[in-house]
Amino acid sequence: MTNAEPTNQPGTDARIVLDLLDGFRASKAAFTAVSLGIFDLLHERPLTLSQFTQQLNANGSAIERLLGACVALHLLSLTDGVYRNEPPAERYLRVESPETLSGYVLYSDRVLYPLWGCLGNAVKEGTNRWEQVFDGKANLFDHFFATDDEKRTFLAGMHGAGMLSSPAAVAAFDLGRFRRMLDLGGGTGHLVMEACRQHHNLQGVIFDLPSIKTVAEEYVHAAHLSDRIEVIAGDFFADPLPPADLYALGRIIHDWSEHKVVPLLEKINESLPDGGALLICEKLLNDKRDGPATAYLQSLNMLVCTDGRERTAVEYESLVKSAGFRELQVHCTGQPVDAMLALK
Repeated sequence: MTNAEPTNQPGTDARIVLDLLDGFRASKAAFTAVSLGIFDLLHERPLTLSQFTQQLNANGSAIERLLGACVALHLLSLTDGVYRNEPPAERYLRVESPETLSGYVLYSDRVLYPLWGCLGNAVKEGTNRWEQVFDGKANLFDHFFATDDEKRTFLAGMHGAGMLSSPAAVAAFDLGRFRRMLDLGGGTGHLVMEACRQHHNLQGVIFDLPSIKTVAEEYVHAAHLSDRIEVIAGDFFADPLPPADLYALGRIIHDWSEHKVVPLLEKINESLPDGGALLICEKLLNDKRDGPATAYLQSLNMLVCTDGRERTAVEYESLVKSAGFRELQVHCTGQPVDAMLALK
């Protein structure tokens, strides 16, 4: 029997809806493949279906469906009954890859996926879903950092995602005149690392919670930047800020409401010397408030898991000027986050 070409393809309108119906299925298939370690196993050697069934102690028919979906999604190839990783999976979905997004995938699978299941409640009530989904655990960082493994998985995910955006964010403005960059809530330090790579006169500091310090130091050491980047433990809401002429907030402001953001921006402005600046990295909504889709989906993500949201450039300008900054420069990078520079 041959596969006949369909003669009546769905129209554009139907295709949009059909693609949306498949969207969460494709995501969950990829999430599950990462969780099962499929891409890690294939990095070691190509495998057949029977070998997969034995390695994963899985039902043969069921694992074949998952593998077939991964082939159709261009994550795997299948030749003569043997599965192999395609380049996107090899590069981004293996745990040991230097550019891995597997941590972000696992965080999305274990945390975001259940939260998004309660999106309707979040829209009606305007509040995050932590208490509803995770038995009263209302603090997202308490949840992410409950164990060392969970903390490292979350931070690895943020690092992989940050590596996609940080080069363009740093290159958006001429930062060569600055001497010391303090990355507030910098996590693994991907943003300040990239700034130091692009500007050899720059010294860097990662300023984040005490529980992150050891992990951040490991990332800095692996990047061969220990002589230029220091890791200081602290809470940027509660503790004094170490001195710098360039501060940075990468994917931080969107976690919080205005009543938390404005005092933090005021604190940063007061800590900066004259001529200093604040680099802000966030995904911007456009001024017409009709896109981009990725920014609005991220804003919904903030709704279900934080007290924050995504904003327009005009809204960010209002925030920084209310905190005492004189000017906001904006650059849309085309990457997962855009860049803004608030000047004192």
